[in-house]
Amino acid sequence: MKNTFQEHIEVDCSSKKFNWWHAVINSINDGILVIDKKGIVRFINPEYTKITGVKSDIIGKPLIEYRPGAQLTNTLKDQQCRVGVYRKEKNREYMVDMAPIIIEGKLAGAVSVCKSLNEVDKLSKELRRQTEKLKNLENRMDSIYEAKYTFEQIIGGDGGLRHVVHIAEKVAESQFPILVTGESGTGKELFSQAIHNKSERKHGPFIPVNCAAIPSSLLESELFGYGDGAFTNAKKGGKAGLFEIADNGTIFLDEIGDMSYDLQAKLLRVLQEKKIRRVGEATERAVDVRIIAATHRNLKQLVNKKQFREDLFYRLNVIQLEIPPLRKRREDIRELVYSFIKYSTTNTSYKIDEYTLGFLQSYHWPGNVRELKNVIDYATCMAEDTDIVFRHLPEFMIKNEKNFSDIVSKTEKSSRTLQEAIQDKECAFIQEILRKYPNNIEGKKKAAEVLDISLATLYNKMKKYHIHF
Repeated sequence: MKNTFQEHIEVDCSSKKFNWWHAVINSINDGILVIDKKGIVRFINPEYTKITGVKSDIIGKPLIEYRPGAQLTNTLKDQQCRVGVYRKEKNREYMVDMAPIIIEGKLAGAVSVCKSLNEVDKLSKELRRQTEKLKNLENRMDSIYEAKYTFEQIIGGDGGLRHVVHIAEKVAESQFPILVTGESGTGKELFSQAIHNKSERKHGPFIPVNCAAIPSSLLESELFGYGDGAFTNAKKGGKAGLFEIADNGTIFLDEIGDMSYDLQAKLLRVLQEKKIRRVGEATERAVDVRIIAATHRNLKQLVNKKQFREDLFYRLNVIQLEIPPLRKRREDIRELVYSFIKYSTTNTSYKIDEYTLGFLQSYHWPGNVRELKNVIDYATCMAEDTDIVFRHLPEFMIKNEKNFSDIVSKTEKSSRTLQEAIQDKECAFIQEILRKYPNNIEGKKKAAEVLDISLATLYNKMKKYHIHF
């Protein structure tokens, strides 16, 4: 038999445990009512009274007598849970969840948990608000991975760029990797986006990655992702890489010539096997991604210097698009200028005088189309009204005016227009260069190289100025 001291200790422990659980239930913001297996109410918390109006004098009484419409007794009979039961008593509306209480496999009673409809309405509104935020975030993420440009937006005449556009449009429908080369600022990403939008992958993501802007130590995990615990401070559960995000779409690897030699080997495997392996994981994941790579560097020279893998070069160089620099397609400058004016200001009445246009067409443009856009943006800011004139150009350009002003001063002494004078000067210069080389295709190629224009542009200008060699 237990002695009196032992019984006192057990009663004391039981009392403390009861008080603890009683305090916990009273702290809950949901209303709670408990009945035993005979349907007698054994407990309600203050929140239940607040929601339903039922007071604690119900304790010890049969629930069905006190509340004839109560459904909790049905839970005793069928031992089934009930969720989201709507109840209305007088002017009080609330939702009830019900469940049987099972102890050691036997029915011991049932519990009713209720929440005021006002609270439910608040939660519903908050859920709708959070859902809307999530939707907006998803839309923003989609816009980040969306290609904006199409071939229709690429400005270029028959002097070389139109030929590149024609090739790009044809190869866009294939699944081959593409290597886009050209100087910085010529529009390599614009071409890549246009190719994506022309392809059957246009509804998939377009993921641009600047390989030169991301440290080599981070680029691998950015491209291929990482597994759980792959390194210190790694995100729990791991992280998907950009190749996984680009699945069924296109990944644009800009400045691929700056990618580390070791990482090039992993990229080669993606091209060969169509699979990636996250950093820190052993398993591979299949991806369906088209790769468009771009560089302003000479990859063939890098291959010879053992700075770029030869096997990767030939894998990427299935189709090569070379974007000509702006100085080799000066005939496009006028149209480009008016296009940039249109998009750099909401005022469509801006005009630029012929003198300034002539200067822009004579400038060598080391920064290519990107530099031209920056100059026009600057000029529209500096213009006092809607007329853009020479003094509105950046200071560094104004300092380079001397050679151009000499041509203009000669023009002013005659009745010819500025444009005519420029064209005459250009025609004479082309003829001077052509005389230095044989009158055959090789000679024309040499002349085009000296003139720093494409062979197609040279032929167009010869046709324009009626030059016969």
